[in-house]
Order: sequence, then structure tokens, then C-alpha cells
Amino acid sequence: MKEHTHTSEHHVEEGCCAKHSTSGTSEHHHHGTLAFKTYAPGLFSFLMLASGMLLDHFEASFFKGTWRLIWYIIAYIPVGVPVLQDSWESIKKGSVFTEFLLMSIATLGAFILGEYPEGVTVMLFYAVGELFQHAAVDKAKNNIKALLDVRPNEAMVFREGKFVPTAPEDVKIGERVQVRKGEKVPLDGTLLSAKASLNTAALTGESKPDSVKQGETVYAGSINLDGVIELETTAIFTESSIARILELVQNATTRKSKTELFIRKFAKVYTPIVAFLALALTFLPYFFVADYVFKEWLYRALIFLVISCPCALVISIPLGYFGGLGAASRNGILFKGASFLDAITKVKFVVTDKTGTLTQGVFRIKTIATENGWSEAEFMTYVKALEAQSTHPIAKAIQEYQVESSSVEAREVQEHSGKGLQALINGKTVLAGNATLLKSHNIEIPKSLEDIVETLVLVAIDGDFAGYIVVADELKPDAKTAIQKLKEAGVQQIVMLSGDKDTITQKVAKSLGITWANGGLLPEDKLREVEQLQAQGSTKVAFIGDGINDAPVLATADVGIAMGGLGSDVAIETADVIIQTDEPSKVAQAMRIGKATRKIVWQNIALAFGVKAAVLILGAGGLATMWEAVFADVGVAFLAILNAIRLQHMKWD
Repeated sequence: MKEHTHTSEHHVEEGCCAKHSTSGTSEHHHHGTLAFKTYAPGLFSFLMLASGMLLDHFEASFFKGTWRLIWYIIAYIPVGVPVLQDSWESIKKGSVFTEFLLMSIATLGAFILGEYPEGVTVMLFYAVGELFQHAAVDKAKNNIKALLDVRPNEAMVFREGKFVPTAPEDVKIGERVQVRKGEKVPLDGTLLSAKASLNTAALTGESKPDSVKQGETVYAGSINLDGVIELETTAIFTESSIARILELVQNATTRKSKTELFIRKFAKVYTPIVAFLALALTFLPYFFVADYVFKEWLYRALIFLVISCPCALVISIPLGYFGGLGAASRNGILFKGASFLDAITKVKFVVTDKTGTLTQGVFRIKTIATENGWSEAEFMTYVKALEAQSTHPIAKAIQEYQVESSSVEAREVQEHSGKGLQALINGKTVLAGNATLLKSHNIEIPKSLEDIVETLVLVAIDGDFAGYIVVADELKPDAKTAIQKLKEAGVQQIVMLSGDKDTITQKVAKSLGITWANGGLLPEDKLREVEQLQAQGSTKVAFIGDGINDAPVLATADVGIAMGGLGSDVAIETADVIIQTDEPSKVAQAMRIGKATRKIVWQNIALAFGVKAAVLILGAGGLATMWEAVFADVGVAFLAILNAIRLQHMKWD
């Protein structure tokens, strides 16, 4: 069973400077990093470098010896000193071999050899690379944050006879809140006004207006599109839907993929190896080369150090996963971490629930049949009193049935998971549920009911069968498309499991083109089926459910995907992926986003290793200069960043 760890710490890689942090907290910022966030130091260094190279070219008489050295030192200081500081800070924290040390040694070595322009150039390009990296990471972070951080600053709360502006954190459950046109709904609540038109794009990724009627739920973060509305709050600010979603996305950035974790560990081993190889490249040729010149081999070693900097790898990979998480969020799909972006690409078996997942989960009463002398009105009075204790979609359908007001109340209510409800009403024991529930109480059910394919609610009162209710559900508009897209995405087998009657389950499965379906299952039966699929081999199994009765299966599957995350705490806590729009077709879209993210990450890995390996060999052989080294480091990092940013602009429809 997967562990679902949660952390409130929102730690985001702050460019290459954070990748060797030993503290592991977001507080690990270097002075150099801050310097690279402005253009001024780099611009000054560039102007000094360019003018110095012009003076070199025209062989200015005064521009020699000490004056030339001072000129280039001044050019080096704005971009070089921050990196030297970073290197020293890292060493003090116990992390000696970082890219800061490699760049410091390489550029100072160039100065020692008299190659002043090259020393300044390498550090200048490194600073520019850092600037681009920060811009890219900030863009990825801001894209996610701007998408979800739509929490309003104040709520208009009715207190002491008037609406007063109040901090959302100070609003209690049950208070009356007013939201004017164009304002954001501050907290989750029940609509008191007759109707409302809301933009829920921040929650669902869908920009089309959502019409809400009196008594229905309104979610924090929605934007009121028409007129003034009022609502009664049902949750405090920190437990509102938008707050939970924002926290979820923030936490997702702390859960690294296996690829990302491997590269981070690799960089810690790779960097010291490179440093020792550079040392060997400097001195070992002395024993094997007849015309050994120390200055020449030291220059080659410095080139080697610049090329080997792992910056492109370590920044572009987290940035790639940031892009994937952001792209998914904008499409109403929330991944709980980069690891699940990876895991969903390996899914070959998809197991799905039926009610509320592939069907709308909105039932309507079609038939009411009573037996043993019960009138329809009295029969429904008892059933409504019992079903009022449940939040199941079928129970909601029964609650819509209109009966005369009655003081009948259900007591000693018991819920039989996957079967139905039992309670004491007016001194009578009432059962409402499926055939399994009634049979477990030795109540005989008419055989004629076995021929009814639709969903039945069977009712027994005081040990006798009292009647039944036929309710109907409809497929979601995109259910058929969802199954087709899953097959196109490479899913080998789609299985539908349902607690509904097997005849109904098979009928729905056939209409959707699903060949493997089982009905009449309890939650533990679904769990057993998924575990059996997982036991077949290394194939990843995804489960799609509504996040309420299916919580155990969502937790056990390799990738748990919850539909309707807006209204379900269980879904948000248990699942790995939340489909906020309730559209099953989004599952295939999530797979495409995961595969595109993984493809870009591996493209960056191949690009970085390929170019660096080629230039390293050329550098060791004396065929590459510092200019090639700069391209192999900063150029490759820049290309990898541009490649990663593509994810944020791709179309997924």
C-alpha cells in the first residue's frame, strides 16, 4: 500500500544554487543567487569585458601588465564574487564539490594562466545562465500559483444588522456572506440566493459558467458573474476547497520523481569525480608525455571543469516536472507529486468504478412499487426518513420525492457498507438497500425482481418485504470517449467494477466497449480484484473511483485517480490524482501529460550528457577552447530549459 505523506513545507528548487543544499530547506539561498536575479552586475561585467577585449585588439599602449589585470578583475568581480561566496558557503555546510567550486577553480585558474578575458567570459555566461534558470523556475512556479491562488482578501459577512468586511480566516461556519458581481467567493457555502452564475476555472480548469441553484454548494475561489448573491458558510477558510487544492499543488512540488532523485544523487557523486579527473588531467600526462607543458595541461583541465558542470541536468529536470504539474493543473487535473507523473506513464491496467465515475451519479426515481398493504405515501415516508441519513447519490434521488411533512425520524441508524441502511422508525425496523442486505436478515424477495436490469432499492419493514424503488442513472457525456482515449493511450486492459447489480454493470460495460466487468461487489471485493491484477506482474494498475466508498482501493492501486475532488475530502486525502472536472476523459489526458513530461525530461538528460561527453573528449585532447566549454555548460543548460518550458505551452485537447 502506498504511503501518502503530506508536508506543509513548500520547497521549490531555486535554480542550480539550491541543488547541493545539505539543509534541505527552502531557506537555503545564496548571495550569488540573489545577485543573478538582476541584470545590472552582468551588464557592467559585459561592458568591461567588451571594452577590455577591444583594447586588447587594438593593442592600446597603456593596457598592459598590472592595468590590464586590474581592468579584468573589475570586470570579474560583479559576476565572480557571488559564485566564490556560494562556493565558500557550501564548503562550510559540508558540501565541498559543487558547481560553484568547479566554476571558481576554472575561472581563477584562467586568471593565473593570464587568460583574463576567458576567465571573465566563463563566469559572465554562467551568471547569465543562472539568470535564465531563475526566470524559468519563477515562471513555472508562478504559473501554478497564479492558477490556484485565487483566495480572496476579505469576505462581506452579515453581523449586527449589516454586511461588514472581514478577513476570511475570521469567518465561522454558518455565517451569512455576500458576494458582489465580479468578486471571488471567499469560503465554501450553500447558496441562499435563488440562483448564481459562477466561473469555476480556478477549481476545475473549465472556463464555462456554472449555474447554481438555491440550496446547492458554492466553492471558494469561484467568481460571481451575475448580480449580488448570498451564501451560508459550510467550512472555515483553511478547509475550503481552494485552500486544500492550493496546499495539494504546493506539496506536489516536494514529492520528487525517481528520475529527479537519481539525478540529484548522481550530481553529488559526479561532481567530485570530475574534480579529481581534472586534477589527474593536469598532472598525469607528466609521466606519459615527452613534451609535457604544465600550463597547457592545466588549461585543458580548466576547460574540462567548465564543461562538466551538471547545471543543465539538475535544473532542467525539476523544471520539466514543474511544467507537467502546471499543465495538468490548468486542465483540471491535480497530481500529488512528480512521482505520479512518472507512474501514470507506466499504467497498462485501468480499473474503474461505475457510479459517479463513468455515470453521472445523478439518479432519478422511475418506479415505486409497494407490497403487503403499504400505501406509496407511507412507504416513501419511511424510506425518506431512512435515506436522509446517507449521502449516496441514490439516497439524494429518494430525498427529491415529495411527501407531506412528517415528524417521522430514523433512530439507531446502521450503515452496512456496500449493502444499505438499517434504522428504527416509529418503533419499526426498516431496511433499505440491495438484495444482499435483505437476504442477510432472512427476508424473502420476489423472484420477479431478478429480471429487472435497472438499479433497485429494496425495502423491508418489520421483517416483511414492503416494496421497491427503481432508480436510473445516465452515462456521462464523455464516458464512451474516455474508454476509447484510454485504449489509444496504450492501456491494455480496462476493467469496470461496481457495487451495482451485475446485470446493470454488464449492460453499461457493453455500451462502453468494456469487455471485463463485475457487479454486485463490496468495497473489499474491489480491493481484492485490484490486488490480484497487481500480483500478475510489474504492470502498473490505476483505479478510478469517486473517492468515498472506494478509498481503500484508491490507496492500494499504483495510481489512485479520484473523480469529483471538489466535494470529497476522502478523494483529496487518498488519491494520487484528482480529476476536478468529473470528466473521465481527463484520465487519458493525464496520461498524455505524464508521457510528454517524461519524454522532455529524458530529452534533456540525453542532450546534456551527449554534448558534454563530446566536448569533454575534445577538451581533454586539446581540441576545445573555453568557448566550446561555455556552450557545453551554459548553452546546453539554456537549451534544456527552453525544452522544459515547452510543456507549459502545449495543447492537450
